[in-house]
Amino acid sequence: MYPVAAREESVIYILDLFGTAVFAVTGALAAMRKKMDIFGVTVVATVTAVGGGTLRDLLLGRVPPFWVADPGYILAILFAAVATFLCARKMRHHMPQLLVADALGLAVFTVIGSKVAVAANTNPLIAAIMGVMTGALGGILRDVLCNEVPLILRREVYATASLGGALVYVAGTRLHLDQSTIVPLAMAVTLLTRLAAIKWRLSLPVAKEESGDGDA
Repeated sequence: MYPVAAREESVIYILDLFGTAVFAVTGALAAMRKKMDIFGVTVVATVTAVGGGTLRDLLLGRVPPFWVADPGYILAILFAAVATFLCARKMRHHMPQLLVADALGLAVFTVIGSKVAVAANTNPLIAAIMGVMTGALGGILRDVLCNEVPLILRREVYATASLGGALVYVAGTRLHLDQSTIVPLAMAVTLLTRLAAIKWRLSLPVAKEESGDGDA
């Protein structure tokens, strides 16, 4: 039997690969909407899947970045990108399921990013930011490459959901709670917040520009 900690790490690794593949699918679909060729689709899928984690690792001095040290991530991305390119029409019929999978990927990436930062003995606030960066930056880069306004800069409750989970994880570590408790709890906060936003179309307040005296 594997020790409990080893089993937990194995589960997190599998979820990480799953999240990587799901983010790659969302990136590939976005690229295909812009009528990119298969190379462009693969590039956008890769940036979406590993962009946040790569910047996190570089900022924390973790060299080489995780996907260079473990090519399994690139294999997952390539498989997801090619499968999306070949089966995009069928995948578009399953967008609700993809949104749920994307929310799960966000939850996994948020916790992993926070976990890595905490292990590097960073300030708690920085650890939470690293969690959000890991979960959301790839989507920002995807939208920039596809010439779209980034999702998290609109009214979507996305980065906010990630921040909630990151804060729960960091707070749990500061309280010395067991990883088997805080990891699923932090993931649940991110996942449920994001799913609630999707289901009930929740959004953040938007500043309304006031008309000047000379405006019509």
